[in-house]
Formats: sequence, structure tokens, C-alpha cells
Amino acid sequence: MTQNNNKDPAQTFGFAKFLSWSSLILIVCSGLFLSIVISNVARQTLLEKQKEFALLLAENLNQQIFRRFTLPTILGMGYIELKMPDQYRRLEQVVQWSTHGLHMREIRIYDHERVVSFSTNKEVVGQEGLSGERVQRALSGDHSFTIVSSIHPFWAIFNWEIKPGSVILETVFPLRAERGLIPGNDEENPIMGVLEMAQDITADYKTVVRFQWLIIITTLVSSFVLSLVLFVIIRRADRINVVRLAERDRLERELHENEKLASMGRMVASIAHEIRNPLGIIRSSAELLLKRNAGKEDLQARILKAIFDEAKRLSQTVGDFLDYARPKQLKQDPVDLAKVLDQALAFLDSEFSKHNIEIERLYASDLMILGDKDYLYRAIYNVVVNAIQALDGAAGKLTLLSEKTEDRVSICFWDSGPGIDDAVKDKLLDPFFTTKESGTGLGLAITNSIIKSHQGHLELANGPERGAMVCLNFPKLVHPLQLGDHG
Repeated sequence: MTQNNNKDPAQTFGFAKFLSWSSLILIVCSGLFLSIVISNVARQTLLEKQKEFALLLAENLNQQIFRRFTLPTILGMGYIELKMPDQYRRLEQVVQWSTHGLHMREIRIYDHERVVSFSTNKEVVGQEGLSGERVQRALSGDHSFTIVSSIHPFWAIFNWEIKPGSVILETVFPLRAERGLIPGNDEENPIMGVLEMAQDITADYKTVVRFQWLIIITTLVSSFVLSLVLFVIIRRADRINVVRLAERDRLERELHENEKLASMGRMVASIAHEIRNPLGIIRSSAELLLKRNAGKEDLQARILKAIFDEAKRLSQTVGDFLDYARPKQLKQDPVDLAKVLDQALAFLDSEFSKHNIEIERLYASDLMILGDKDYLYRAIYNVVVNAIQALDGAAGKLTLLSEKTEDRVSICFWDSGPGIDDAVKDKLLDPFFTTKESGTGLGLAITNSIIKSHQGHLELANGPERGAMVCLNFPKLVHPLQLGDHG
């Protein structure tokens, strides 16, 4: 007992330092390992989303080529011959319109002999031997993806400035036509050739790298703070233990200290459990760091803002894509479109005041249809927001009109903006087509999908004098007694 009471305090504190440094190393290593694993999962998830987007883009391009080039050419000339300058130029225009702003490095089309019949790089047109096994599989109806990267995923984390063109997504997709278009071929969707796209996804890949850095830095900072707290607690506990070594009730006090250490261990285990799932707090962590750097204009603040903005943008793009792609489970309730309009206008009242936009309400009350109020609200909200954006920050006017017939209810939105360009009018409802620099091209496509799911249709036109007019047409709720049937 006497020997224990004369225990050297330096020796006891040395054990505390050893324990704290060991904990620091253990927490940092485990946290770093988890952050790398989770960031790699995020990178793989983005690449999978890029592949899904590329497949959707290939399908859209297939439809555009068939609808805007193949079908008109065959109907007009009876055959397709890309060696003719006019046909080649027409196909080139269709491809450029359909892929504008999508960072395409090159687009090729191979014929059945695997000869390049079209390419955005005209130097390879007519060449053989450029196709591989993937093109051969595409002629059998399979599509495939390949990621071509000039930088290893591991070293990409340590390369903050990745040059454009470093990460390329190559998509090989069979081009199909409708039955009867190709003479002597009675297949359901005969293959006309093979489409090969090389899309530069370096910008999105850089975003993932920044996410990886955010995860790693957040984990390291959390680990350091946790270890510092642990070091302070252990040091304080050790000092208390040194004082109590001189007391006769040392065993009782040591037991109490062990209980404190056990409680601290449970706390550390709880925090470690939270660190295992940092992916769910990536966006909130970026927002928190932004708030802590509020008012600062240094490089770190700008980088944090860029990370947060990109996270929101990607989240919105994906959300829009899912909203467009997923099947809609609609309610079938009586809905008064006039009340939905009032609700949307009330919500956007501050935007109208901010942009000095006058609202003229010329719609009637009791515009009853059968549908889903939440989806209808979103469709109307999208149209009104598009009208605000069409005014481009200038003062203007938005007029809302309604029309009821025996079997139809229509509401129209007429703004005083520049109107709709005839050159893009037919493409405004196509998914991913946008005339705005920061748009996803899915707003009107989602709205059109909602209207169609209500057995209605959307019309785009220019107003009597100027401005764009968007009309939403729905089947009318003919029998008011149906209100009782749906509650």
C-alpha cells in the first residue's frame, strides 16, 4: 500500500500520454479508412448515375436521329446515303442540337460493316478497324460503357486540378429504327448501326474528388478534436488519480475512476458509430462549415461554397431525373384548379414583388378536375417559375386565364417576356433540353409528364402580341356527384 502511494506522477502521466496518442492514431487511421471507403462509394455512385444518364442520352439521341433525320430522309429521298453532303450535314445538325452543352468529345456512327459512316471528327469518316468488340456486341443489340481515365482514382484524390478530358465515359449503343423502315427486315426494332459517344465527365469527377476531400478533412478534424478531448479527459483523470494515490481509500477512488473511464468509453463508442455513416451528413457538414465561415471571402470559404452549391445542384438534377423517370402513383380526388393557382401565387408573392411582376387573374372559380393536388401544384409552380425566369429580372406582367367547355378545363399562363423561339419550340418538352445556362432541362418535361398522367395535354405558343403562353388542358369533372365518391 505504501509503495503504491509513492507512485511516480511522471510515470502515471506517461501512461496517459501513451493512451491518448494511441487513441489519436487509432481514431485517425480508422476514420481515414472509413472516409476513403465512403468517398469511393460516392465516386462509384456518381459514375453509375453518369452511366444511367448516358444511356438515357443515347436513347434520346436515337429517337432524335430517327425522328429528325432517318424518317424524313427516307420519306423524301427513299434511301439514306451519308456520303451525300446534304444528308451528312442534316445528320450533323441533329446530333449537335441533341448534344449541345453535354461536353461531348466525339460521336461516331458505325454501319453494319463497322465502318465509320459519321463522326464529329470528320478525319475518321470512312475508316475501318476503329471499332472493337463492344461495337460488335452492339450490332447484336447490347449496349456497354467504358470509363477511360488518364489518372488513377487513388491519385485523383491528391490532384486538386484535374485537366479537362482526363475522365471520359464511352457509351456504345445500337441505333434502332421502326419495323418496316429497312427493306427486307421485319424485326420489331431493326438495328440501323451503332452509336459511340465519348463524353467528358471530368467536371463531375472533380466534384466527387472535392467531396472526397470534404469527407477526409471532416473525418480528420473530428478525429483530432475527439482525440484532444480524450487527451484532456485522460490527463485530468490521471492528475486526480495521482492526488488520490496518497489517500487511504485509494482502491475506492480508483474504482470510481474506472467507472468514469468506462462512461467515457461508451461515449467514444457512440461517436465512433456516428463516424461510420458520414455519407448522410456530407451536405449538412458543408453547410455547417459555410456558416462558420460566414462573412469571409478567403479561398477556403469560396471552395466550401462551391462544394455546397455543387451538392445542391447535383441533388436537384438527380431529384429531377427521378421525378421524371419514376412511375407516378396518382390520387384520384376532386381538385379545384383555381384554389391550386391561388396557393401557388400566394407562395410566390415575394418573388413577384422582388421582380416587380404584375399578376392579372382572369381565371374563374370552380375549375374542378379529377387528379392529385400535390402533383398539380408542382406542375403549376413549375410553369409560373418558368414565366418569372422568362422575364429575366425585368419588370413585367403575368396573366392567368381559364376556359371551361363541356368536357375540358384549361388554364393558361401568358407572360410579357420575349416569347418562344420557333427554332426550339418543338424541343422545349424534350427531357434535358434547356436554353438556360444553369437549367437541367427537366422542368417542363416533368410538368408535361404530370399533365399527361392526368389524361391532359400541355400546349406551348406565343401570345397574341408578345410573350409566351403555356396552356394546361384537363378533362373536366363532369359529374359533381363524384365528390361524394372520393370524399
